Amino acid sequence: MAVTTDETEEQTRAPETVPRRRGTGRIAMAVSVFGELLITAGLVLGLFVVYSLWWTNVLADREAGKEANNVRDNWASGDGGPGALDTKDGIGFLHVPAMRNGEVLVKKGTSTKILNGGVAGYYTNPVKATLPGSDKDGNFTLAAHRDGHGAKFHNIDKLKEGDSIVFETRDNWYVYKVYDTLTETSKYNVKVLSNVPKESGMKKAGKYITLTTCTPVYTSRYRYIVWGELERVERVNAERTLPKELR
Repeated sequence: MAVTTDETEEQTRAPETVPRRRGTGRIAMAVSVFGELLITAGLVLGLFVVYSLWWTNVLADREAGKEANNVRDNWASGDGGPGALDTKDGIGFLHVPAMRNGEVLVKKGTSTKILNGGVAGYYTNPVKATLPGSDKDGNFTLAAHRDGHGAKFHNIDKLKEGDSIVFETRDNWYVYKVYDTLTETSKYNVKVLSNVPKESGMKKAGKYITLTTCTPVYTSRYRYIVWGELERVERVNAERTLPKELR
């Protein structure tokens, strides 16, 4: 049977297509671009966290280690004269076994620049710390980071009543015992730094030590406080034999 002209036209006619809506394509592209931006932002944030919580620790520990070596070299050479406490790079080393953080170099000041060096710093304001070895009673007040930049006080929450805090100078070991803690207080609460820390229950002058840092971990909203009282002073011998609390 012959094929009619109408049938031929129907077979050769191209199938009709549904036109794509221009607005839908733009929305899909915008969603795709937004998704890629979120992925990129996540990667950048992840790298920043790694830098803040790990790499700054590496850099700070490296720098603090160099300064610690300088301090011990100064002690060995006798620089500073008999009984001198301050040195160019630091005044001594804090040892807190419960925090499992090794020895911590202590320097003057609590500015961000100082503490970012992976050390502890003693307060010069708003209340001036009373340094060990002083003839006066008072409070040896210290601060250090809890996360990043060495995080020397990261495990401050491990300290409990009766634990030891030892401060090492060229000539002496100062052995303190923890007697109280304050797990959260305002960062503006300077009373915790008082020469007589009444918030810890003390009412008379003595020789105290106070450790301060930020809390909760990874924030700086509040402050965590640990108080200790001097138990004894041991003279450093030629071998620099560790006190029993550190053996």
